[in-house]
Amino acid sequence: MNIYLAIIIGSLLAVWFLNLLSDRLSALAMRPAPPEELSDVFDAETYAKSRAYTLASMRFSMVSETFNTLILVTAVAAGWFNVLDQLVRAAGFGPLLTGLAYIGGLALVSSILGLPFEIYHTFGLEKRFGFNTTTPATFVLDRVKGLVLAAIIGGALVAGILVFLDKTGPYAWLLCWGFAVLLSLGLTYVAPTWILPLFNKFTPLEDDELRDKLEAFADKAGFELTGIFVMDGSKRSTKGNAFFTGFGKRRRIALFDTLIKEMDADEIVAVLAHEVGHAKLGHIKKRLVTGVLKAGAIFYLMSLFLDSEGLFAAFGMQDMSLYAGLVFFVLLYTPLSLILSVAANAMSRKHEFEADAFAARTTGRPETMISALKKLSVSNLSNPTPHPLTVWLEYSHPPVLARIRALS
Repeated sequence: MNIYLAIIIGSLLAVWFLNLLSDRLSALAMRPAPPEELSDVFDAETYAKSRAYTLASMRFSMVSETFNTLILVTAVAAGWFNVLDQLVRAAGFGPLLTGLAYIGGLALVSSILGLPFEIYHTFGLEKRFGFNTTTPATFVLDRVKGLVLAAIIGGALVAGILVFLDKTGPYAWLLCWGFAVLLSLGLTYVAPTWILPLFNKFTPLEDDELRDKLEAFADKAGFELTGIFVMDGSKRSTKGNAFFTGFGKRRRIALFDTLIKEMDADEIVAVLAHEVGHAKLGHIKKRLVTGVLKAGAIFYLMSLFLDSEGLFAAFGMQDMSLYAGLVFFVLLYTPLSLILSVAANAMSRKHEFEADAFAARTTGRPETMISALKKLSVSNLSNPTPHPLTVWLEYSHPPVLARIRALS
C-alpha cells in the first residue's frame, strides 16, 4: 500500500476517533450537580440546561466530523481530487489560473458541504438553547462577505505562493514564508479599520463611568489604550466576550454589548486587566514569534513533498502540479498539525492562568475576576468539568473551574 495514502487515511481516522473518545469521556465526566465553587450561580435548572447544551453540542460535533471525515476519506480513495484536476485543466487556463481554480473549487465544495451544518448549528442548536440572534439576512450576508474576503485574501496568498514556488528555485519556501508572514501582519494591522467593520458595528464606549474606570486601570498598569469600543455582538448571539485587536496605534479593545449588559463595571475592569496581562506578560509577542516559526517549518516541510510522485500516486493523480501538491501536503500534515495544535493549546492555557493572576494582582480584587468568570460560564452554558483528554485536545483556555481554583 502507498505509504502516503496510509498516513493520510490513518491520521484522518485517528483524529476522528480521538474526538469521538474525547466527547464520550467528557459526557461521562459530567456531574449530576454543579461543583461547589459554582453552586452560587448555577441553580438546578440552569445546570441541567448547561448539561443538555454540552451533550447536544457533542452530538452535533460528532455528526459533522463523521460526515467530513467520511467525505475526505472517500474523496482520497475514489480519486475525486484527480477528477477535479482534469476538469480545471480542460478549461485551458494558464498554470496560475488553473491552480487558483483548483484550490478555489475545493474550497467552494467544502463550503457548500458544510453549509447545512452551519445552518443547523445557528438556527437549530444555538436557537434551541437561547443563544442565536442571527437573522437569515445576516447569516447570508456573513457567508457572502466571507467568501469574497476568502477569494481576495486567500487568492492573493495562494497566487503569491504558486509564483514563488514556480519561479524562484530551491529556496522558494523562504520567500513563501516571508510573503505569508507579511500578509498576515498586514491583515492584523488593517483588520480593525477595514475588515472587522464589514461584519460588526464598533462604536466608542459612551458609558462615562465605565470608560473612566477602564482608562484609570490602563494608566495604572502602564498600558496605552488607543480606543475602547462596543461591538454589537448581540447581532448574532447572546454570548459575551471581549478582545484586543490590531497593534501599534491601531490597537483597540472591543467589548461585546452583551458583556456590558451582563457584568458590572468592576468585573469588566477585571476582564480588561486579563487582556492587558496578555500584552504586559509578553504573551502576544510569544504567540507571534511561535506562529512565525511554525509557518516557516510548515513551508520548509512543504518544499520537501511537493514533487513527491508517491504523494500524487496516493491521490490517483494523472498529472503532477504545484497547486495540487499544496493541497495534498495539507492532508499529509494532519498528524503533525494535531501535535502542534496540542502544544499551542497547552501554551495558551498557561498564558490564560498567568493573565488571570495578573488581573487579580493589579486590580487587587481576585474575587472580581472570579465573579466575571462565573458569569461568563453561566451565560455561555459552558461545561465546568470536561474530561482531561478533551482539555488536552481542544481547549485553548483552561476550564472555568480550574481558573477559579487557581485564583482562590
